[in-house]
Amino acid sequence: MTKIVPIDTNPTFAPVHSVPDAERLISGSPEFATWEMDTARDGRIRTGVWQATPGETRSVKGETFEFCHIIQGVVQLIPADGSDALTFRAGDSFVMKPGFVGVWKTIETVRKIYVIVG
Repeated sequence: MTKIVPIDTNPTFAPVHSVPDAERLISGSPEFATWEMDTARDGRIRTGVWQATPGETRSVKGETFEFCHIIQGVVQLIPADGSDALTFRAGDSFVMKPGFVGVWKTIETVRKIYVIVG
Protein backbone atom coordinates (compact mmCIF):
# COMPACT_ATOMS: atom_id res chain seq x y z
CA MET A 1 0.00 0.00 0.00
CA THR A 2 1.30 3.43 -0.94
CA LYS A 3 1.74 6.16 1.64
CA ILE A 4 1.20 8.94 -0.92
CA VAL A 5 -2.25 9.54 -2.40
CA PRO A 6 -2.50 12.04 -5.25
CA ILE A 7 -5.67 14.16 -5.26
CA ASP A 8 -7.00 14.32 -8.82
CA THR A 9 -9.06 17.52 -9.12
CA ASN A 10 -10.86 16.12 -12.20
CA PRO A 11 -11.50 12.51 -11.22
CA THR A 12 -12.45 10.06 -13.95
CA PHE A 13 -14.49 7.76 -11.68
CA ALA A 14 -18.16 8.35 -10.87
CA PRO A 15 -18.93 10.58 -7.87
CA VAL A 16 -21.45 9.93 -5.14
CA HIS A 17 -24.37 12.30 -5.79
CA SER A 18 -26.44 13.79 -2.97
CA VAL A 19 -28.56 16.72 -1.87
CA PRO A 20 -28.66 18.46 1.53
CA ASP A 21 -30.83 17.03 4.27
CA ALA A 22 -34.15 18.93 4.42
CA GLU A 23 -33.35 20.37 7.87
CA ARG A 24 -30.09 21.86 6.53
CA LEU A 25 -31.48 23.39 3.32
CA ILE A 26 -31.99 27.16 3.55
CA SER A 27 -32.53 28.17 -0.08
CA GLY A 28 -32.10 26.97 -3.64
CA SER A 29 -31.79 23.34 -4.67
CA PRO A 30 -28.08 22.58 -4.43
CA GLU A 31 -26.74 19.25 -5.59
CA PHE A 32 -23.50 17.71 -4.36
CA ALA A 33 -20.96 15.38 -5.97
CA THR A 34 -18.24 13.73 -3.89
CA TRP A 35 -15.19 11.90 -5.18
CA GLU A 36 -13.62 10.32 -2.10
CA MET A 37 -9.95 9.59 -2.77
CA ASP A 38 -8.83 8.04 0.50
CA THR A 39 -9.88 7.17 4.04
CA ALA A 40 -7.81 6.31 7.09
CA ARG A 41 -8.23 5.47 10.76
CA ASP A 42 -11.52 3.62 10.33
CA GLY A 43 -13.00 6.42 8.20
CA ARG A 44 -12.19 9.18 10.70
CA ILE A 45 -9.91 10.86 8.13
CA ARG A 46 -11.29 11.39 4.62
CA THR A 47 -9.84 13.16 1.60
CA GLY A 48 -11.19 13.92 -1.84
CA VAL A 49 -12.96 16.37 -4.08
CA TRP A 50 -16.44 17.81 -3.47
CA GLN A 51 -18.63 19.93 -5.72
CA ALA A 52 -21.85 21.88 -5.04
CA THR A 53 -24.22 23.85 -7.22
CA PRO A 54 -25.58 27.22 -5.97
CA GLY A 55 -27.73 27.34 -2.85
CA GLU A 56 -27.55 27.87 0.91
CA THR A 57 -27.25 25.22 3.59
CA ARG A 58 -26.63 25.12 7.33
CA SER A 59 -23.11 24.00 8.09
CA VAL A 60 -22.61 22.28 11.43
CA LYS A 61 -19.14 20.84 12.04
CA GLY A 62 -19.77 19.21 15.41
CA GLU A 63 -16.49 17.48 16.34
CA THR A 64 -15.24 17.57 12.74
CA PHE A 65 -12.19 19.52 11.54
CA GLU A 66 -12.19 20.29 7.79
CA PHE A 67 -9.51 21.79 5.56
CA CYS A 68 -10.79 23.10 2.20
CA HIS A 69 -8.97 24.33 -0.89
CA ILE A 70 -11.25 25.94 -3.48
CA ILE A 71 -10.46 24.78 -7.02
CA GLN A 72 -13.28 26.67 -8.75
CA GLY A 73 -16.29 28.79 -7.91
CA VAL A 74 -17.23 31.15 -5.09
CA VAL A 75 -18.60 30.40 -1.61
CA GLN A 76 -19.46 32.53 1.38
CA LEU A 77 -19.36 31.27 4.96
CA ILE A 78 -21.59 33.15 7.37
CA PRO A 79 -20.86 32.23 11.01
CA ALA A 80 -23.91 31.93 13.27
CA ASP A 81 -22.01 33.69 16.07
CA GLY A 82 -22.32 37.05 14.29
CA SER A 83 -18.74 37.16 13.00
CA ASP A 84 -18.19 38.72 9.59
CA ALA A 85 -19.02 36.60 6.55
CA LEU A 86 -16.00 35.31 4.63
CA THR A 87 -15.89 34.82 0.86
CA PHE A 88 -13.60 32.26 -0.76
CA ARG A 89 -12.73 31.87 -4.44
CA ALA A 90 -10.63 29.56 -6.59
CA GLY A 91 -7.13 29.38 -5.11
CA ASP A 92 -8.24 30.14 -1.52
CA SER A 93 -7.86 27.70 1.39
CA PHE A 94 -9.44 27.66 4.83
CA VAL A 95 -10.19 25.49 7.85
CA MET A 96 -13.54 24.99 9.56
CA LYS A 97 -12.80 23.99 13.15
CA PRO A 98 -14.90 21.74 15.36
CA GLY A 99 -17.92 23.61 16.66
CA PHE A 100 -18.37 25.83 13.59
CA VAL A 101 -22.03 26.56 12.93
CA GLY A 102 -23.21 28.84 10.16
CA VAL A 103 -24.36 29.11 6.58
CA TRP A 104 -22.50 27.70 3.56
CA LYS A 105 -23.64 29.80 0.61
CA THR A 106 -22.52 28.54 -2.81
CA ILE A 107 -22.61 31.61 -5.06
CA GLU A 108 -21.04 29.97 -8.13
CA THR A 109 -20.73 26.20 -8.53
CA VAL A 110 -17.83 25.30 -6.28
CA ARG A 111 -15.33 22.47 -6.38
CA LYS A 112 -12.95 21.93 -3.48
CA ILE A 113 -10.31 19.56 -2.22
CA TYR A 114 -11.18 18.50 1.32
CA VAL A 115 -9.48 16.81 4.24
CA ILE A 116 -11.90 15.91 7.03
CA VAL A 117 -10.80 14.68 10.44
CA GLY A 118 -13.53 13.66 12.81
